Amino acid sequence: MYKKIGMLLIVVFSLSVFMSGCTQKKQADESNSAANKKEVLTVSAAADLTKAFADIESAFEKQNNCDVKITYGSTGTSLEQIINGAPYDIFAAASISAIEELKKKDMIIPDTQELYGIGRIGVATKLGSTVEVKNLQDLLKPEVKKIAIANPEHAPYGLAAKQALESAGLWEQVKDKMVYGQNIQETLTLITTGNVEAGIIALSIYDKNEVNFALIDNNLHKPLEQAMAVIKSTKQEELARKFIKFVNSKEGREIMKKYGFTLPNEKK
Repeated sequence: MYKKIGMLLIVVFSLSVFMSGCTQKKQADESNSAANKKEVLTVSAAADLTKAFADIESAFEKQNNCDVKITYGSTGTSLEQIINGAPYDIFAAASISAIEELKKKDMIIPDTQELYGIGRIGVATKLGSTVEVKNLQDLLKPEVKKIAIANPEHAPYGLAAKQALESAGLWEQVKDKMVYGQNIQETLTLITTGNVEAGIIALSIYDKNEVNFALIDNNLHKPLEQAMAVIKSTKQEELARKFIKFVNSKEGREIMKKYGFTLPNEKK
């Protein structure tokens, strides 16, 4: 009998030690998980930033051990989403006016507003196309049956394209050829898929392996001054401020310059 009691005590003791070890391991795992959990920063960005911000995102994540989630779209559409409560930490717009609109509504942290680049536009045709378009005047060619631009109603790059055509005295002659993309990336897709013969896109998304491209004189349209700011409702204010400062840091500015943006203090 005593032998059985002794065996039972040994089993109970062993189970107690095992359960204690499991509890300690679980607590340690939970502690390590909390320590390794990365902060997440959400950014709403203009569609012309897809290439530049991919590099920005990678460099910033590495430097700050965090995750950056970027959603790209037309500035006008993104503005409406933020006004209606979309939970972003930062808005990187393709125009100052969009940031100013949020400022009027008290929806940004005012001292975080910064100009980060000035964009350029150009005429583009699909690589290998038999249609040659080297300037705006070439859009009048009869073989150019359809022309893609971003919707000027809500996309700053589309508005700049329309302004350039108006300044060149061509808008009335080509407006019936227009096909509108929801944003500048969709406009590029219309060109590369052959749905249009030509289009006007941002220099920042130009890829020599996809399209032929020729810059448009920037005096033909209002400056594409692009600004960003931290959204007031953010729960990541410190990290969001760091992101904006990084974009305008030496490393960030080199990335922006690489993709064809004129830097704020180098406006020509």
